[in-house]
Amino acid sequence: MNRISKRISAFTALAISAAALSLPAQAGCLTGAAVGGVAGHVAGKHGVIGAAGGCAVGHHMAKKKEKEKAQQQAAQNGQQK
Repeated sequence: MNRISKRISAFTALAISAAALSLPAQAGCLTGAAVGGVAGHVAGKHGVIGAAGGCAVGHHMAKKKEKEKAQQQAAQNGQQK
């Protein structure tokens, strides 16, 4: 495979994976994949592996942030009663 077709394949796989996720998870996955892809490419032409890892980390961080936000709202609702 040449360089362009590898990139197209990676982008297509990423797009399909992102479409399967919910909206908040997409934001974390897409952001993480972008950062991980660039980092992987700079680290030694491992952009696809970096994008996959970045997506996983971004998804985890987005869920963690969502959970913390829900806990803060619950705490505020408890104080208002």
